[in-house]
Amino acid sequence: MYQRALTKNTLFYGDNLDILRQYVAAESIDLIYLDPPFNSNRNYNVLYKEESGSESTSQIKAFEDTWHWNRETEEQYRALVARGAKLGTLLEALVSVNGRNQMTAYLVMMAIRLVELHRVLKPTGSLYLHCDPTASHYLKLVLDCLFEPKNYRNEVVWKRTSAHSDANNYGRIHDVILYYAKSEKFIWNKQVMRYEEKYLATHYRYVDEHGKRYDTVAMHAAGGNTLVRLFRGKELLPPPGTHWRFSQEKIDEMATKDLLVYGSKDYPRYKKYLDEDSGVPLQTIFSDISPINSQAAERLGYPTQKPLALLERIIQASSNPGDVILDPFCGCGTAVHAAQKLGRIWVGIDITPLATTLIKSRLYSAFKLEAKKDYDLLGEPVTLDDAKHLAQQDRYQFQWWALGLLPAYPYGGQGDSKQGKKGADKGIDGIMTFRDSGEAEKRIIVQVKSGKVSSRDLRDLSGTIEREKNAVLGVFITLEPPSRNMELEVLEIGPWRSTVWQKDYPKIQILTIEQLLNGAKVQFPGTDTTLKQAQREEPNLGEQKPLL
Repeated sequence: MYQRALTKNTLFYGDNLDILRQYVAAESIDLIYLDPPFNSNRNYNVLYKEESGSESTSQIKAFEDTWHWNRETEEQYRALVARGAKLGTLLEALVSVNGRNQMTAYLVMMAIRLVELHRVLKPTGSLYLHCDPTASHYLKLVLDCLFEPKNYRNEVVWKRTSAHSDANNYGRIHDVILYYAKSEKFIWNKQVMRYEEKYLATHYRYVDEHGKRYDTVAMHAAGGNTLVRLFRGKELLPPPGTHWRFSQEKIDEMATKDLLVYGSKDYPRYKKYLDEDSGVPLQTIFSDISPINSQAAERLGYPTQKPLALLERIIQASSNPGDVILDPFCGCGTAVHAAQKLGRIWVGIDITPLATTLIKSRLYSAFKLEAKKDYDLLGEPVTLDDAKHLAQQDRYQFQWWALGLLPAYPYGGQGDSKQGKKGADKGIDGIMTFRDSGEAEKRIIVQVKSGKVSSRDLRDLSGTIEREKNAVLGVFITLEPPSRNMELEVLEIGPWRSTVWQKDYPKIQILTIEQLLNGAKVQFPGTDTTLKQAQREEPNLGEQKPLL
């Protein structure tokens, strides 16, 4: 483990603080986007309630996105204060005023990571911190200490929904994205956004014989030289106090191309076509990118999933093809997906197997990328002993990691907002799907066991398959080797036959963790393992999409 410039797509499983310190070299990243977890829906009285600091260290897990003041927080806080400088002074003041609570714990955990993120960022690089108004004002102070106020570029507001009903409050419908550059020399590619239909209806209201929309624009502008110009063979002065905007040569060219129109006062105007307009320059309010709704094609079921278009916009604006993009809280991998699509090198870090499982499945579905073959995968268990250790630590994390070996989506990953939650799962831990040629999509039910197993587990799985709509196969993943009776039970349950392929497949397939680590695969019709797929993508190397 050593710091180095990462020149290959890399997905890390682990604590981003440790990974940044151990693996990522100083000034090696071109663009950082982070959307750290924070439970802003909690009551302010809870967020600011004093905490004892005596509880044991706990890692941030998927969807349990509240930070607590514990022993680790206290140690990091004291280390930051001991560093001195502006950041230490700021944190000491905030803790003195607000106390040791969830809000200040969040700020300490973020501050120590932002120190490392600032270190790894190139002098020409930028950082985008996605948050909500609950903590954005505090985070801005932290960023000012690290980046200096002169390198603050914008506070971008993303309007994530049209309306929200909040009792006794104004509806909260936006997130904040704090944008900082490392220095005054930073990468910036001007972006434009689509015109709203209301604007188009009033400004591009004409349509020519070819069906192309256009507006008419005055040939004159205020002030300047009042020289005459020839229009339709006649000399014409501009209106009083104005000048002609174009040379005679340009005017003649417009006339030849039939781009001039004349009003009642004989003053000419020229046609400005919509397809020649680059659009309105991007402003600090993003109101044209919708959130991930329940019917969106890109929806993977991850509650905090951000729209792909939002990350594409940020990456296009502040990086170039071939640059290195880092997301240290990569969740379901939207930034990773956008970076791959736009021809950038990406580095993703997340502390939950649930996240890495979703990202592996997403990269395969969208780009046919496989872990270890097409990108580096570091930090996940690679041996049977590693797997046993993870199972002893947290059986739910083990379950999510094991699903990623297939890969399968965690149950609920196809639209259930409670995906990844502990609780009743109806005997289903994960889902795979496939199409038996042109027939309707069929499901493969996946169960994961980290403890003792028996033939009864297989009979339960068989019953689950019979109960679930469109389910035809079952995969039983076990950490312990199956017994002889379990193998006989599989034979007794029998096969499922594909009417299209005219082939039998074991209705229940037992796969051990050891077999999966050695490359074992699920048997089912076809060669393309399609889960709840991210849409198939083709790299576009960063070109903006057309306005219409």
